[in-house]
Amino acid sequence: MRRLLVATGISVVLVAVGIVAFGGGDDASSALPRDPMTGKTEFDIPVQDPVLVAEGAAIYQASCASCHGADLRGTAVGPSHLSIIYNPDHHGDRAFASAVVNGVEAHHWNFGDMPPVAGISEADFVRLIAFIRERQRLDGFEAYPPP
Repeated sequence: MRRLLVATGISVVLVAVGIVAFGGGDDASSALPRDPMTGKTEFDIPVQDPVLVAEGAAIYQASCASCHGADLRGTAVGPSHLSIIYNPDHHGDRAFASAVVNGVEAHHWNFGDMPPVAGISEADFVRLIAFIRERQRLDGFEAYPPP
């Protein structure tokens, strides 16, 4: 009986050590894309105003979708806005605004430089970012670099 208890105790210890050393099952965050700068996998994006989102969707389709995709998942000429690179902690709203107003030199992708986008007002931008953030909140982020 004593041998059985010792063997059982040793087995329990070995299993516990294995769990600690090699991970204890499915950690949901391990499957999520990780921001290469911050290491974060989750972001607290608040629910956006549905009116601003709807208006922003129309602006996005007219001004951004030809390069970044109607579904925000990118095209052959522009990256996905659902990439983890565009999370609010890595590229905040002001970074988006600067890219729209000033254009941006390529620094994460090989698509080339982004030119300024003409005709986007500050009010339009508020709507545009509401749409992008709401899609990010609902759809989640994709890995960077893409597979």
